[in-house]
Amino acid sequence: MDWSIEYYSDEVEQLILQLPSGLLARYLRLTDLMLEFGPNLGMPHTRPMGKNLFELRVKGTDTKG
Repeated sequence: MDWSIEYYSDEVEQLILQLPSGLLARYLRLTDLMLEFGPNLGMPHTRPMGKNLFELRVKGTDTKG
């Protein structure tokens, strides 16, 4: 199956691209994996939210937790 990523709006896409470099690198890596394997990468990378919607759990050195 071919996977694609669509953003809610251009504004959301631009906000994501303005993330700190560490988070942006992690985000881009995870989205590459999602394009190859689908949205359910499993914990700790994604978490199901219901109705085939998954939360992308991006963490980097710029965040705590």
